[in-house]
Amino acid sequence: MAQYHGSEDDRRGGSAVALSGTSNREQARLTTAPVIRLATASDIEAVFRVNTAAFPDEDVAALVDELRANGNLTLSLVAEMDGEVVGYVGFSPVTFKPEAPGIRALQLSPLGVVPARQRQGIGGMLVREALSRCREVGVDAVFLLGHPEYYPRFGFRPARELGVHYQDDRDAFMGIELREGALAGVEARLVLSGEFDRFV
Repeated sequence: MAQYHGSEDDRRGGSAVALSGTSNREQARLTTAPVIRLATASDIEAVFRVNTAAFPDEDVAALVDELRANGNLTLSLVAEMDGEVVGYVGFSPVTFKPEAPGIRALQLSPLGVVPARQRQGIGGMLVREALSRCREVGVDAVFLLGHPEYYPRFGFRPARELGVHYQDDRDAFMGIELREGALAGVEARLVLSGEFDRFV
C-alpha cells in the first residue's frame, strides 16, 4: 500500500453527486447521474479496463484480479453511466497485530474513475455508497492510504488517532469507525491482505 490507490478524480476532490445528502452544486456537475451498484461477474473485464485507465503506471488492475481469485475481494462496487462502467471501488480484509477480537475491518483500495469522468464526483459517490453498505453488513471500521485533503470529507482521519498504525503513521494512512467506539482501547498495527505486499 505504498501507492495512493485513488485516481485523479479523488486526489483533486470529487464528492458524491446523486445520493441523498449531496448538494445541488455537486449534482449539477453531472447531467446524467451514475448508477452505483454491486459489481458482478459480467463486470470483470470492464473493471479491469477502468483500473488500467485510472492507474496507468501501477499494476492495480492485476491486483484486483488477484484479490478476486483469492477470495479476498470483500466488496466491489461500480459506477455505470449509459451502460458503461466508469468507476470502481474495492475492499479487502485486514487484520490487527496484536489481534483485536470481535472487530471486523476492511481496507478501501482501489478507488478509480476513468480519466474522461474524473473530477465529476463519481469517486465520492462510490465511497459514500460503499461505506453505507459496509455499515449495513456490520463492518466496524475501514482503513485506507489516500490523500489527506480528500478523504476527511467522508469521515476519515489519521488512523493513529484511532490507535491503529501502519508503517510510519503518515497522515495519508486514515481510518473511519462505522460503529461508534468500535476501536476503543485498540492499540495495534494493521496487516493488509497479502496481495498488497508488492506495493509496500
